[in-house]
Amino acid sequence: MSIVGRLIEGVRAIGRTRTAAPGGRQVRVRARYDAAQTTADNHRHWLLADGLSADAAASPAVRRTLRNRSRYEVANNSYARGIVLTLANDTVGTGARLQLLGLTSDEARQVERAFMDWARVVDLAEKMRVMRVAQVEDGEAFALLTTNPRLGTPAQLDLRLVEADQITTPMFAPVVSGGQMVDGIVFDGASNPVEYHLLRRHPGDTSGFSLGYDRVPAAAMVHLFRPDRPGQRRGVPELTPALPIFADLRRYCQAVIAAAETAADYAGIAYTDAPANGEADPVEPMDTIHLEKRSLLTMPGGWRMEQMRAEQPTTTYPQFVQAKLNEACRCLNMPFNIAAGNSSGYNYASGRLDHQTYYKAIRVDQSRIASLVLDRVFAAWVQEAVLVAGFLPARLRDPATDWSHQWFWDGHEHVDPLKEANAQAKRLESHTTTLADEYARKGQDWETQMRQRARELALMRELGLGLPADPAAPAAPTTPPAQDPADAPNPDAGDDVDARAA
Repeated sequence: MSIVGRLIEGVRAIGRTRTAAPGGRQVRVRARYDAAQTTADNHRHWLLADGLSADAAASPAVRRTLRNRSRYEVANNSYARGIVLTLANDTVGTGARLQLLGLTSDEARQVERAFMDWARVVDLAEKMRVMRVAQVEDGEAFALLTTNPRLGTPAQLDLRLVEADQITTPMFAPVVSGGQMVDGIVFDGASNPVEYHLLRRHPGDTSGFSLGYDRVPAAAMVHLFRPDRPGQRRGVPELTPALPIFADLRRYCQAVIAAAETAADYAGIAYTDAPANGEADPVEPMDTIHLEKRSLLTMPGGWRMEQMRAEQPTTTYPQFVQAKLNEACRCLNMPFNIAAGNSSGYNYASGRLDHQTYYKAIRVDQSRIASLVLDRVFAAWVQEAVLVAGFLPARLRDPATDWSHQWFWDGHEHVDPLKEANAQAKRLESHTTTLADEYARKGQDWETQMRQRARELALMRELGLGLPADPAAPAAPTTPPAQDPADAPNPDAGDDVDARAA
C-alpha cells in the first residue's frame, strides 16, 4: 500500500471509531490535544517549531551562532559571568582526588601520590574548570591527550584543551565511506566515534586561516557534552534558553538609566493654562532659562514653572531583575541566591531546600566528568606510567592488575556547622552511616584521615598533651560532692525543712 493509501485508511479507521452512549446509540470519539491545535492566537508563537533531528537542529551554523552569542553575553554581563564561574567552581572545586580500591595500602598510596603530583604539574584541576565553563558557554569541551616532553614528571602525558570551533571538517575533505560524519566527528556503524577532525588553527585566528587539519583517533580525544536528545552528537550551549533573558536584563537596565538621565536633563517646564492666543505674555517656544543657585525666579504673565518629577528608576526594577535572573539560572539548576550572590531574602530552611536541588545537579555533573574525562585520563596515565622503569612497583605491570578506583570531590560547607556535627554524631551512634561516607561528604579519603589522626594522637601522647575524650568510651560514674554539715537538714526544724527542700 502506498503512503497516500495508508493515510486514507488511517482516516477511515478514525471515522469508524465509535463508543456506546447511555441510550444505546453510537457516538463518534473525537479525542485531541489542545496544545496540538493551531489557532490565530498561537500561530506566531509556534511558528518556528520544527521536526528536525537532533543533529539537524544543532547544525554547525546554529551552534556557531549560539556559541558566539553565549560568549559575548558571558563576557559583558556580570550576572552571566558570575553564574558560569560559580557553577564551574562548585562542580570542580580544587580538583578530584583519586582513591585506588584494588591495590594494597602501600601500593595504593604510592600510585595515588604519583598521580596527584602529575595532576598538579599539568594543572588538571584548572583544565577541568575550563572544560566546565566551555560546556556552559560552548555546549561542549574537547581535550587532546598528547605528550609533553618538557613536563617534570616521569609520565609525560598532557592534556591540550581545544575549542569546539576547531573540531570541524573542511569542505574539501573527502567523504568517509562506511561511516557517518557529523561536523568533524566520524562514527562507525554502531555510532561509536572513530576519529576527530582537528583544525590546525582556530577559524577565528586573526593571523590567518588555514584549511589544514589532523585526523585524531578517538582514543586520543576527550569529548565532554550533555546530550539533550537521543542521537545528539554535538553539544549546544547550556545557556541557550537564558540568552534572551540576559538580553532583556541589559535592555531594561539601559532603558531605566536612559529614562533617569532624560528626566535629570531638565530642571522644570514652563506652561500655561491659557488657551492659544489667550491672555498670556508671549514666550519663545522651546526656549531655555538658565537658573542660578539659591535665587528667586519670575515667570512671564500667565505662565508658571513646574519641576520635573523623575519617574525612573522605577520601584519595580529590583523585582524585575530578581524575576528574570531567577528564570535565567533555572536552566542550570542554580537557585537564585547563588546566582545573585545575595541571600538577604532567604531564611535557613528555604536556603537549605534550594541548595539540595542544586547540589544534586552538581553531583550528576561530577559523575559525568569522572566517567567521561577523569577515567580516560587516569587510564592513559597508567598505560604510560607502567612503562617507566622504576616509577611504579614492578607487580603493577601485570595486565591483570586491578585498577578499580573512585574519585573524591570537595565537600560543600554546611550553613550551620554545629547542627551538621550533631547530626553526624547521631548517624554514627545509630550506625546509619560509616566513617567512609562521612569523610566522603567532605571530599576526603577516610583511610588517609584516620592515619593522620592516629599520628596526631601519638604525638600528643609523646608530648604529654591532654587527649580529647573518646566518644565511644563508657561514661565514668559521677560521685556526688560531699555535703557540708551546715547544709544538712535538721529534723527538728519541722516545716522549715520542707520549705527549704521545696
